[in-house]
Amino acid sequence: MGSISGISKITGFFSVSHICAGFVAVLVGYTSAAVIIFQAAEAGGASSAQISSWLWALGIGMGLSSIALSLYFRAPILTAWSTPGAALLVTALSSASLNEATGIFIFSSSLILLCGISGWFEKIMRHVPESLAGGMLAGVLLPFGLDIFKVLTDECLLVASMLAVYMLFKHALPRYVIPLVLLTGGCAAFFQGLLQLDNLRWQLSIPVWVMPDFNFQQLIGIGIPLFIVTMASQNVPGIAALRANGYQTPVSPLIATTGVTGVVLAPFGGFAFNLAAITAAICQGKEAGVDPDKRYLATVWAGGFYLLTGVFGASVVALFAAFPSELVMALAGLALLGTIGHSLSSSLAEQKGREAVLLTFLVTASGMNLAGIGSAFWGLAIGLLAYHLQNLFTLHSKKSAAQSKVAGKYSS
Repeated sequence: MGSISGISKITGFFSVSHICAGFVAVLVGYTSAAVIIFQAAEAGGASSAQISSWLWALGIGMGLSSIALSLYFRAPILTAWSTPGAALLVTALSSASLNEATGIFIFSSSLILLCGISGWFEKIMRHVPESLAGGMLAGVLLPFGLDIFKVLTDECLLVASMLAVYMLFKHALPRYVIPLVLLTGGCAAFFQGLLQLDNLRWQLSIPVWVMPDFNFQQLIGIGIPLFIVTMASQNVPGIAALRANGYQTPVSPLIATTGVTGVVLAPFGGFAFNLAAITAAICQGKEAGVDPDKRYLATVWAGGFYLLTGVFGASVVALFAAFPSELVMALAGLALLGTIGHSLSSSLAEQKGREAVLLTFLVTASGMNLAGIGSAFWGLAIGLLAYHLQNLFTLHSKKSAAQSKVAGKYSS
C-alpha cells in the first residue's frame, strides 16, 4: 500500500495539466512584460551583464518564493515582478544612478515587508466583499479573452486552429485541453514559419552586486510611487485572484515574503516582487487541475520554470520571444476563459451589491490610469464606495420604514 501511495504522489506531481499550467503562466508573464524589464534596466544605466543579473534575480526570486509559499500553504500562490513598477522605472530612473536605483528598490521592498509584518493590508482586504474581488478579477482578465478574437484577424489559421481544438476538447478532455491548444499552436506556427529561433544563444546568467546608495529625494520621489503601484496594482488583484478561486490563504505572510525577497535581491536587480494575478489565475482555475487542493502543484512547476529563466536569463527570454505574439495572446485568453466566466457568474449571482460589482468590473476592464495607479485599484475603490452607499441607503430605508410603522401604531 505504501508503494502504491508513493507512486500515486509521484504521478500526481508530474500531472500534465499542472506542468502545462505552470509553463503557460511563465510563458505569458515573460513574453508580455520582459521587454519592459530591459527598458527599466537600461534607464537605470545597467550594462549587459547587469541586465542579465536583473533577470537572474527576478527569476530566482519568483521561483523560490512561489515554490516555498505554494508548498507551505498548499495553495496555488504565484509571485511575479511588478510590471507597472517596471513601467514606472522606465521613465523615473533616468534621473537616478544604478546605485541610487538599488537603494530605491530596497526602500520600496522594505515598505512592502512592513505591510506584511504589521498586518494592516490583510485587515483592509477583510473588508473587501468576495463579490467585488470577483468582479475586479473578471475586469482584469477580460482583455485577455477579447484578445483571442483581435489576433484572429491577424493570424487566422493559427488562432482558429487553437480555438477549434479548445472547443472540441474542452469538455471531452478538460485536463489536457490547454496542453493540446499549446501543441496545436506550436505546430501551426512551425509550419507557417512563425517561430523565430535564429537568435537563441544559451548562456548562464551571473549575478552582479550593486552597492546601494540611499538618496532621500529619490526614495520619496521614486521609492514611494513604486511601493504604491506595486501594492495597489499588483498585490490587490493578486489577493482577489486567490479569493475569487476559493483560496482563503492568510495575506500577511504572502506580502511579507515578497517584501523579504525584494530586500535580499534588490542589489542584484530584483526591483520589486508581488503576488501575481493574471498568470496566477492560469494556475488557479479548473484547467490547471480538477482537484482544487492539488492545483498548488501548478505554481510549484511555475516556480521551477522561473528558476530556469533565472539561471539562463536572457537566453530563456529569447526562447519565449520565439513564439509569435498571436500564439501567446490566444493561449492566455483561452487558458483564462474559465476563470473569467466563473468570476463573473459568482460575483453577479446575488442581487445585493450587483451594481457595485458591475461598476468594479467595468472600471477595471476600462484600463484607466489615474495618478499613475492602474484600473484594478480604481475599480475596487469605486465598487467599494457604491457597495457601502447602497448599504447605507438600505439601512436608512429600513429605519425610516420602522419609524413610520411605530408612528402609525401610536397615532391609531
